[in-house]
Formats: sequence, structure tokens, C-alpha cells
Amino acid sequence: MVRTVFSSESVTEGHPDKLCDKVSDAVLDEALRQDPDSRVACETATKTGAVINLGEITTNGYIDFQSVVRKTVVDIGYVGNTFGFDGETCAVINMISSQSPDISQGVTEGMGEFKEQGAGDQGMMFGLATNETANYMPMPIDLAHKLTLRLAEVRKSGLLSYLGPDGKSQVAVVYDGNPFKKGKVVGLKNVVISSQHLDEVDMQQLRNDIKEYVIDPVCKDLYLLETKFFINPTGRFVYGGPVADAGLTGRKIIVDTYGGFGRHGGGAFSGKDPSKVDRSAAYAARYAAKNLVAAGLADMAEVQLAYAIGVAEPTSVFVETFGTGKLDQEKLEKVVRDHFPVKPKDIIDTLQLKNPKGWSYCDTAAYGHFGRDKFPWEKLDKVEELQKYL
Repeated sequence: MVRTVFSSESVTEGHPDKLCDKVSDAVLDEALRQDPDSRVACETATKTGAVINLGEITTNGYIDFQSVVRKTVVDIGYVGNTFGFDGETCAVINMISSQSPDISQGVTEGMGEFKEQGAGDQGMMFGLATNETANYMPMPIDLAHKLTLRLAEVRKSGLLSYLGPDGKSQVAVVYDGNPFKKGKVVGLKNVVISSQHLDEVDMQQLRNDIKEYVIDPVCKDLYLLETKFFINPTGRFVYGGPVADAGLTGRKIIVDTYGGFGRHGGGAFSGKDPSKVDRSAAYAARYAAKNLVAAGLADMAEVQLAYAIGVAEPTSVFVETFGTGKLDQEKLEKVVRDHFPVKPKDIIDTLQLKNPKGWSYCDTAAYGHFGRDKFPWEKLDKVEELQKYL
């Protein structure tokens, strides 16, 4: 069988785009903490010396943007002037207004053309699951996230204290056959890691340390004889974060989802309250896809939900199993409608998206929105009732 290679990337929480995602979700968390019915669409932008919040928020609470932004940036690791950006002294600029009343009436129960709570916007959302990993994520993005998370761990623990907050990973996974046609994982073709670092660090020492303390613990069981490692391949990564690159919320939507393995509807997640189906329906679609695969109804499943603004019922439900389904497509789509929440209010209530317990939206903003058991859309509570269809 012909071997194929699929690659996915991840970025650390100190990447400027991810910094913005974290800030936007920290604002959302604070709004929901004070008022679970808050409507939040908080975008963030950053560049040298400044963080800017812009968007629309309607809440009965009071958000201290200065405190929320500064704490988030400092927690990421930008404190003091070591890496050119300081959460304690940077400018924090607030350009937030209230939500449009035209949108509000469409997503408020009892208002608008329809009396049920409708979708916060039109659009389509996708959820994916595959049984090639224990957490039902595609192998390339799963490894990429584990590598960037490990980069953060060795930096924050002091093991590799010379690393900076900004960093990236990329993993190329070799399959025996096409991964979308029942191809199986063989191993790794290459691993790429780029990490910000202090100027005085010896590059060969950095490369040895990252190989030993970051890559090996995550990937060693998948090495092939020909696996190659590219560690800080430019030879220098001192300037990073907002100093080196402007950041924006929602600019890493493929990193946030399935690493390009599945389709994407185009909507970003961070900074949006759960009335926005860009976020909540993507979580619901993952919830459905994961349970379908875990129940054995398919080896890989992709679920699409689509909506019209202000309307509760999805305009369409679509299930793709890439030739691995145990039921026909029409039956699987009915299973999704019958067993999973697909209306916005049902999604919010089932997954408790207004009242996070044991997790926060800020937790989702780096290292992937999917594949970690702490999030409620990752639960496998429908498996037993779905297996009756086998």
C-alpha cells in the first residue's frame, strides 16, 4: 500500500494570536461569572506595548478590563521586559460597545420572528472524531498540541527556563494508505519545533534540550529510522510574541480544531458567548461525532450543523464517515438529531456552557478546543444508547 504523509501544527499560548484568544476568553469568563446571560463578542488585538479589546458586550456585570487583560498576559509569561512585552505596564485599550438589538432579538427567547432561542448567526459548523488515538483526535494535531503544551510546561516549571512564551510545533505523520480511506498510522516523518529563547542561549544546547525534554516524551514511540527533527531551524528566535508579530483573536482556527484534518465552517471560537453557534454548535458537532465513533458506528465521523440567524432548528444536519460507517448516511443523520442537542438552547443547557464547572473558556484558548476530557463536549455519555443501532 502507498504511504502518505499528513501534517498539522500547533502554537503556544505566548504566540501573539493565541495571547489574543486567551485575553478574549478571559473577558468572556469574567462576564459569565458575574452574569451567565451575558452576550459577549470580544475581539483582541496586540502589538508592541499594547493590548486592544474591541467588539460588543451586553452584561449586568462589570468587567475590569485592565485587571483581566494584565493578569492573562502575565500568566502567559510576558512579565518584566525580558521578552520585550510586559503585561504589567503595556497599554490596555478598551473599544467595546453593546450588542446590536437586531441580533439580540433573534437570540433572546420569546423575542423576534421565532419564540425559541435562535442561532446567533447563520453559518455551518463541523465536528470530527477518529479512532486512531485514545482521545478520538487525528494523530497529527494531537501530537502537535502535546508538543506545544510540553514546551509551556518545561518553561513554566523552570526546567528550560531560558525558553520564551512564543513557540510552534508541527508534526508530519506517515500513514499506510490514505488517512481518509482507512489508512493506518505508521510513524513520524518529521517533527518541527520553534521556541523563543534568551539571546545568550547556545543553539546546540537548546536543540539537545528540546529533543530530550519536549519531543522524546511525546513522540518517541512513533520514531522511524528516517524521522527527522527540525528544532529552531532558522538558528535564532529571540524576538517573538507581540514585539515580532501583531496578534488577533480568531486567526488560528485550524490549530483550534483538527489541524486541517476535517473541514471548517470558517467561524472562530474565542471571545464568543455560547449563543454564538460558531462556538457552541462546533462543540455540539464534536460531541456527536466523538460518541458516534466511540460507539463503533464509524471509525471516523464528521458532523456538520448549519443554521439561519434567529432560527432554533438547524437548516441541515450532515454526517460523513469516509466509508467507515456501519449505518447508512440518512440513518446516521437521524441518530444525531434524535440523540444530541442541536438547537442553541439545548446545546447550551446540555453542555452547561453558561456555567462552566471544572473548566473555563480561557482553558480552551490554547492547545486545542478538542481532545481534552475536562471539557463537557468530550464526554462519552451516549455510547451505550448508540450501540443499540449496531
